[in-house]
Amino acid sequence: MKRVLILGAGFVTGPIVNYLLDKGYQVTVASRTVSKAKKLVGAHPNGQALAYDIEADADGAGLAGLVNQTDLVVSFLPFIHHVSVAKESIAQSKPMVTTSYVSPAMRELDAAAKEAGVIILNEVGVDPGIDHMSAMRIIHRVQNAGGHVDGFMSYCGGLPAPEDNDNPFGYKFSWSPRGVLLAARNSAHYLRDGKKVNVGGEDLFEHYWNLEVEGLGEFEAYPNRDSVPYKELYGIEDTGTMYRGTLRNQGWCDTLDRVAELGFLSQEARPVAGLTYAQFMRNLLPATARDTGDIKADTAAYLEVEPDGAVINNLAWLDLFDETPIEVSKDQISPLDLLTKVMLDRMAYAEDEQDLIILVHHFDASYPDGKKEHITSSLIAYGEPGGYSAMARTVSLPAAIAVDLILRGEITAAGVQLPVTPDLYEPILAGLETLGIECVEKVEPA
Repeated sequence: MKRVLILGAGFVTGPIVNYLLDKGYQVTVASRTVSKAKKLVGAHPNGQALAYDIEADADGAGLAGLVNQTDLVVSFLPFIHHVSVAKESIAQSKPMVTTSYVSPAMRELDAAAKEAGVIILNEVGVDPGIDHMSAMRIIHRVQNAGGHVDGFMSYCGGLPAPEDNDNPFGYKFSWSPRGVLLAARNSAHYLRDGKKVNVGGEDLFEHYWNLEVEGLGEFEAYPNRDSVPYKELYGIEDTGTMYRGTLRNQGWCDTLDRVAELGFLSQEARPVAGLTYAQFMRNLLPATARDTGDIKADTAAYLEVEPDGAVINNLAWLDLFDETPIEVSKDQISPLDLLTKVMLDRMAYAEDEQDLIILVHHFDASYPDGKKEHITSSLIAYGEPGGYSAMARTVSLPAAIAVDLILRGEITAAGVQLPVTPDLYEPILAGLETLGIECVEKVEPA
């Protein structure tokens, strides 16, 4: 019986555990919070839960022991730890799978992984993951027909299902809340009609537009990191437009822009002992902006927004203007971590609520005979009531299918890989379709 080690037991790990157990693998889930791991494996005879904290494993002996006892490693740890896991996997000639973006340090392991004859497969979730695979399937089809991809624009968002979209932010957390807020600090770069557009992290939420998604209405779209390198990755180096964006419900960008302006995305710890939320808010304001003694009015004046407008009302909904004492385990906390706590307290999914994944690609293609096409590829996935979220399924099931394919010898590539070649994306997409996760394509004359 082949053995799989899964490191981490967070929001999205459940579906991969169930999938692999159902396939007959022995699955060990190792997590800092062992109770979470135990919940995932349940009473399954082939499941095992272990306590493991990579940050407490200074010499890596614990990780080495875990890798030694498995045939393949899946890392759902925070991204900063993936390289350490990959190095140990390569040292022991064990393949590894992760859904996170490839870092420069991970790319540097390519030669070592090839020499060891193992695959280190990255970006095999939803975004990144299904976005790459569904895009490459269409790009290769256009190119194989002699066509040229003139422009590519891609949008992805994880949101509450419309019937459960019941808070003023239009958002709930189906994955790491801290990760969502950290991503709000990223700068972005993309190409539009042959011109490079650079967006500083401080301007990210001022740079958005509305996108109509058929059957669901309008959403706000803003750029996701650096889109430009994807020209080379996707093999469309001379395309005029290359854009990858994030989707959110209406009003998100304006509120997050002002949240950033207040300093709530800072990771620098501040004293909180004995403070109320209102006092913490007041301390975020410059001394010159603390005029009236009314924290809501002073915040509105500083941000130059209406005191009874959406931004202030959203912050008030989070109880950030209340004289409620801050209850955290430390005397100091960063504004970002405090906001993470507050948002998770108010913006988590209830057990019977559904989330929604939207992934939309737009391609403009032209052919030697003069024909032009506009191609749309759309994935709309809902969470299962009382079951797994759409985020959990679309992140971890592509990884689960990849694990199965690797261990059955159907994926034979070695090195640091992304699922952008047919030998990787075709079987993974086919596996997803059997699970009801499918991109619907539409081709129209342009």
